[in-house]
Amino acid sequence: MSPRIPELLAPAGSLAMLDTAFAFGATAIYAGQPRYSLRVRNNDFGDLEVLAAGIRRAHGLGHAFYLVSNIYPHGAKLKTYLDDMAPAIALGPDALIMSDPGLILLARETWPQMPIHLSVQANTVNSAAVRFWQLAGVSRVILSRELSLDEIAEIRQACPDMELEVFVHGALCVAYSGRCLLSGYFNHRDPNQGSCTNSCRWDYKVEPAKRDASGDVWLLEERERREGSHMPIEEDEHGTYILNSKDLRAIEHVQRLVEIGVDSLKIEGRTKSPYYVARACQAYRQAITDAVAGRPLNPALLGQLEGLANRGYTDGFYQRHHEADYQNYLRGHSESGRSLYVGDITGFDAARGRVEFCAKNKLSAGDRIELIQPGGVREFTVDEIENAEGQAIDVVPGSGHRAWLKLPEDSVGAFVARFV
Repeated sequence: MSPRIPELLAPAGSLAMLDTAFAFGATAIYAGQPRYSLRVRNNDFGDLEVLAAGIRRAHGLGHAFYLVSNIYPHGAKLKTYLDDMAPAIALGPDALIMSDPGLILLARETWPQMPIHLSVQANTVNSAAVRFWQLAGVSRVILSRELSLDEIAEIRQACPDMELEVFVHGALCVAYSGRCLLSGYFNHRDPNQGSCTNSCRWDYKVEPAKRDASGDVWLLEERERREGSHMPIEEDEHGTYILNSKDLRAIEHVQRLVEIGVDSLKIEGRTKSPYYVARACQAYRQAITDAVAGRPLNPALLGQLEGLANRGYTDGFYQRHHEADYQNYLRGHSESGRSLYVGDITGFDAARGRVEFCAKNKLSAGDRIELIQPGGVREFTVDEIENAEGQAIDVVPGSGHRAWLKLPEDSVGAFVARFV
């Protein structure tokens, strides 16, 4: 019997991201009401008309729309939650993604037919906790990022009738699946209320300090925003724990996750761009298709994901130690296929016989590029570039500039990436 096809769940902060996610292979999206989810920035779905349109579009394609409501609310937000969320629930999202037991209780009492998915913020790391939440009426558990593949398999075996979801791509936190207070300490913006400033990713410098009674102490300084403010930190043989994490990329583990029987593979990034969603969804859709068909990972997918802005990649906690040969395999294919998003193809000028290119980054004549579209990825070399007056130019400088390229008419709508 063939393994079941897991859902590919993508982030959306706007209708453009939603449309892009579905066009490039997602079968579900998640979005939040800003006041009650952990991403208050860049989210158009706080507008009920936009939310209604998003849910209609998802359902029209036979796909799912999950509404994120995963804060740990203080009393003020608890008092307003039901009244504020009632109009959103009336629009018919497919599930609420929640973490706080109190809010879950209120939702179960008020909207008993609404499925509830337990957020990763609840830090579920064992089968007993999964069974607890199942008894509480939760229909899906999003497992903590801190689990290995073997631990996920154990939970699947112990809880065969509970839907399980895991993250496969996106940012990682320096705290237990997001329960961090660093931003709250520095800026009085609480990550657990949705206003994280990503303080863990600032540009910290470590320098030696004076010796005190406890021995050598290292001091930490964030020079861009808090120059001159030094903080004591502790460091052991494993390193320092409040610095920037690499980003999660677990595409090499999709086959195992499919074999385990995980129901949903999730991409992080509601504040990212449509290009990010397109590239990530396209790669993971192909990986899922190959895994279900019994084919091995296509190494070209690793290089495609290098085309996304990232802080370096890690597979997180899924597998603690890789064999040296496997590490080289991953690294080699990532480096050979690296590309940079440079713009969009926005139209076709029949008189010129060229497509209109809207630049986000620099593009030069002679560059080798990728055109990323729902139907696949094509490679070209930029032979000729014209400006608005039809004059030949060598370089499109960057964001805001437009030019005309000699590319096929059917490339309209494509994202453009330049190999580096």
